[in-house]
Amino acid sequence: MELLIWLIAAYGMSQILVYGSIFDKLRAWIGQQSKFFGDLLGCMMCTSTWVGFFFSIVVWSPTNNFDLLVPYSNVFFDGMLASGGVWAINSIIEWFEQNRPVKED
Repeated sequence: MELLIWLIAAYGMSQILVYGSIFDKLRAWIGQQSKFFGDLLGCMMCTSTWVGFFFSIVVWSPTNNFDLLVPYSNVFFDGMLASGGVWAINSIIEWFEQNRPVKED
């Protein structure tokens, strides 16, 4: 259950950073200053990777229980987990947005 909540929180934060109107001016300014960071904030998969890194360090690490050979490599795997999970959630939501029934009068 914690993993599901973690993924939904990562989706929410990524959604706000990429599409939220509150960050429109900041995203535009960042895009003018740096093409790399402008593209990063325009891509749901890219942003969610960094959100996963952030959540791993600040909130909780779902992969921390695995015995990994390289110390702190769980942060990398959490970023990949967030990217894949957020991409899956976003794909499902976009599918429903494109295939919603049209109300005919």
